[in-house]
Formats: sequence, C-alpha cells, structure tokens
Amino acid sequence: MTWFDGFESRSFEVNGASIHARFSSVTAGDTPRPALLLLHGFPQSHVMWHRVVQHLSPHYFLVLPDLRGYGDSSKTPGLPDHSNYSKRNMAHDMVAVMDALGKDQFDLCGHDRGGRVAHRLALDHASRVKRLCVIDIAPTLDMYEGRSMTQPYMEFARAYYHWFHMLQPSPLPEIMMGANHPETARAYLHAKLGGWGSMGLDYIEPHALAEYERCFCNAEALHTACEDYRASAAIDLAHDRESRAQGLKVASDMLVLWGERGVVNRLFDPLALWQDQCSAEVSGHALAAGHFIPEEQPEATAKALRHFFN
Repeated sequence: MTWFDGFESRSFEVNGASIHARFSSVTAGDTPRPALLLLHGFPQSHVMWHRVVQHLSPHYFLVLPDLRGYGDSSKTPGLPDHSNYSKRNMAHDMVAVMDALGKDQFDLCGHDRGGRVAHRLALDHASRVKRLCVIDIAPTLDMYEGRSMTQPYMEFARAYYHWFHMLQPSPLPEIMMGANHPETARAYLHAKLGGWGSMGLDYIEPHALAEYERCFCNAEALHTACEDYRASAAIDLAHDRESRAQGLKVASDMLVLWGERGVVNRLFDPLALWQDQCSAEVSGHALAAGHFIPEEQPEATAKALRHFFN
C-alpha cells in the first residue's frame, strides 16, 4: 500500500491482546524524530490517517495502531462488565505498544473513539503524554449527561442514536447491524461513514473504503464495536466519575478540533467542555468538515497538528 511507504507493520502481543500497528521505519543515521501516536475512531481503522501521515512523516516518528476490536487487532468477545473494552484497558494497550517501541514520552492525537481512549490515556498515564489533541468529540460523560448542550437532548439522541442502540445487550444490536448478512453490514457502514455532516462517501478513497469494509463487515467486528460502546455507557462512565471526584484533569496542553458541519459543533460547546477537564492550556477551532475530519480535510488537519505539536 503506497500510502504507507516508509512504514513498518507488525502485531504487538500486549495486555492479553494482539494489537496491529504501523510505525515509521528508522534506519541507522536517521535524525531522531519526536513520537506521535495517532488513534482512529469508529467504524474505521488506522487507515483513516493515510492522507495526514503523508504531511507528518518527515517530522515525527508516527505510530498508527488499530484499537482492540477494530482493524486487524484482536476481536475477542466482551466480558460481562465490558471491562476488556473499557477506554482504560484500551489506553493500556496503547501504552504497552509504545513501551515495545521504546517511546517513554509521546504526543497523542485521537479522533472519535480514539479521542476517548486518548483522553483516558492522558489521565491514567499523564507522565507519558507531552501534548494531547482530540478531534470531533466532547467528554463522554458530558455528552451522555447533556452538559453544555445548545439544543434539546432529543437532537443528540437522534443524531447519535448508535450510541444508544449499540449499548443494548448482545446479540440484538449486532444482528440488526448485519452480523449474519454482510450486505446489511456494508450498508450500515456506508451510512455511518457518509453521515454526521460528511455528506456522502466522496471524501473516502476506494482503497480506504475497501479496507473499512474488510475489517468491519463481519460478526466479530460488529460485536467488538458494540462492546466498545457498551463499555462507554457503563464502566467508562464509572471511571470518568471517579476521576472527576478525585479532581483529576488532563495535565498536558490540549488542542481540540471539530467539524463545522458535525454533531459536536451543532449540539455542544467542545472548547468550553474540554477547558473544564484540563488543568493546562486548551486551544482549538472548527474545520470545514463533517465528522471524519482527517480524511475530509487532511492538509488542514496536518497543519493544525504540526503547529500544535511543534
């Protein structure tokens, strides 16, 4: 895949899971580059960064994992309390990958679900994270509880109905999403990728779409995606409430990016919500996109990341 020229690929056996990742190749004599960990969201894989990394590769040692349950990483069944798909456990996966690569400190950026993993990673492993960027999310607890909403909660439930559908007990959501019918799963995937202000699939390159279809449209992947959302509505909220009760906030500077046409921009005040959850400097702005900003606006995304992480 020519998108990732200059990258290596391998699976890391960490934290009871196999985590697939691409990372920058290094040869003898190379000038050391700062490490940047990029985390993808639902319903994608690390492939979503393929345009962005072409702008970032000369400047950073890039690490692009598939989150547990996505892409080519482990898709083990969820536990009864969904703890193996908690953002705390998924963040531990990422830290273990960075350990295996010998990266003690790194910059961190996450889109969508990857942003929620990144948020938890920055709370639980503060000494590892130099700077944090989250893309098109507000804090999970605030979104579920409807804080700082600009419209009635019904509008959030309508726009993000999948949050409430996918948290229902297995296997009903998986069946309805197409666990036993690949064409139904494909239609569901296309609807998600074309929604939330993205205005269709034209922004996705055919090879990327084929990768998302390969990795998402099967029973195992639909189950583990649901487990991710089940965890977010249960154990993740418990962890978030615990952290807030302890006064724990992100200690590193933060950049918040969101899409002008997206749900987060329409219904929330993301900058204010993240300022409440960070003890350092928080900056951010909207980009001319829907939800899938790194693929819709790769140059603008890369420019914002370079400016912030430099």
